[in-house]
Amino acid sequence: MTEQQTLSPSQLRDLAIAALEDAKASDIQVIDLAERSTFADFMIICSGTSSRQVKAAAERVALRAKSAGVRPFGIEGTDECEWVLVDLCDVVVHVMQPQARAFYNLEKLWSAPPAATHSAQA
Repeated sequence: MTEQQTLSPSQLRDLAIAALEDAKASDIQVIDLAERSTFADFMIICSGTSSRQVKAAAERVALRAKSAGVRPFGIEGTDECEWVLVDLCDVVVHVMQPQARAFYNLEKLWSAPPAATHSAQA
């Protein structure tokens, strides 16, 4: 039985970026979620020019993570490959075709300041 290797969120982020660069993904953006979210520390968004490249880039991230002892929590979107999500728990990777990326515009969504907490008044 092998022990699962533990990587810090920053090491996992760097591993995912290196895998995406190896797969020739373009416009790689990293959003730091550590102070804004409880579901992950980093979100990585990048583009692939075709469904084949999107799938290959996502698979490379998952394979590289597994090689480092980190089992992906989930991989979604591999049927159509317009948008594939690789959930590495502390790091969530979105590999998208340009049309899907422009439509959903995750960078703009996550760059908005956190909503202020409003107290209910009677």
